[in-house]
Amino acid sequence: MATWPRQGLYVEDLTPGLEIESPGRTVTESDITLFAGLSGDFNVIHTDAEFAKGTPYGERIAHGLLGLAIASGLAARSGALEGTVLAFTGLEWKFKAPIKIGDTLRLRARVEKARLLPSMGGGMVILAVEVLNQRDEVVQSGTWSLLMKSRSA
Repeated sequence: MATWPRQGLYVEDLTPGLEIESPGRTVTESDITLFAGLSGDFNVIHTDAEFAKGTPYGERIAHGLLGLAIASGLAARSGALEGTVLAFTGLEWKFKAPIKIGDTLRLRARVEKARLLPSMGGGMVILAVEVLNQRDEVVQSGTWSLLMKSRSA
């Protein structure tokens, strides 16, 4: 795991194979309720405890997109992207396992590719991203494409 001062890394720093890991964050009932209100997704699997008892999960689970939103926040908390991301340009994402109330999530990212794009003031970086729970189970994963600042820009 890489460590650095709490400032973002530039495209030149993001060499293939570099791994970044975030601190953890526990998912709360309030997170799910607030996300339902923000998104308008009040699906009963997320909002009705009695209904959720009868599902294969046995309890309410977080919205998949809430997990992705938390992953974005965890990436920011890592410090690696602080002030150096110009744009989040794309992603491919898989929802692999449920996220439950009380799960503590952390993000692990590995640089897959990085290339300079001087005309854009930086470069493109492809990250392989995993969201893990407290049992080290991968609950979500995929690739993120980011336009990052260059030191020379």
